[in-house]
Amino acid sequence: MPSVFVQGRPTAASYPPFAPEARRGSVRRVTEVGEEVLHKPCRDVTEFGPDLAALIDDMFRTMYVAEGAGLAANQVGVALRLFVYDCLDDDGVRHVGHIVNPVLESLDPSGRRLLDEGEACLSVPGAVVTVPRPDRAVVRGLDRDGEPLLVEGTGYFARCLAHETDHVNGHVYLDRLSARERKAALRQSADRREEVLARRAANAAALD
Repeated sequence: MPSVFVQGRPTAASYPPFAPEARRGSVRRVTEVGEEVLHKPCRDVTEFGPDLAALIDDMFRTMYVAEGAGLAANQVGVALRLFVYDCLDDDGVRHVGHIVNPVLESLDPSGRRLLDEGEACLSVPGAVVTVPRPDRAVVRGLDRDGEPLLVEGTGYFARCLAHETDHVNGHVYLDRLSARERKAALRQSADRREEVLARRAANAAALD
């Protein structure tokens, strides 16, 4: 079984540590919880071309600098339905790609189970909390050229797909928590935010 999938298709295990898009991109500021762009549904992408490709490049580079497994466009301040990912599943298989106008399919509850595992968000820097998510996810959308795309994930990669699709729908993972859990997550973030941002700055300098 190949160890790397790019855009849902198997590729060589020698795929580089950073997706090629990141070499072309620039680092953008990551938006944080409370900013309006994170809390309203994003617009569908209707124009496919150089501007969209450049945004995807920037998102990959920003994701790596921030040490994330996925990043949605509204997390760099752009209210479009788009996310990128570079994420391992529970079997250690690496999945790399982007999805434009993603839609998370509704799956038969009898064929899935909920996993209670720690989840983090680049827009809530430093906080890790337990969030129940299905162990399987299927997302349909388009690639940067407007071609149909289907990506399926299990385990942690399913969590990533669901988390990022939430973002483009205007939701952050805090919305899935109780009021008490949300306050605890925000306290974690307040305590660790400066440390996380300093590490991102160091990563950006090293990547350059």
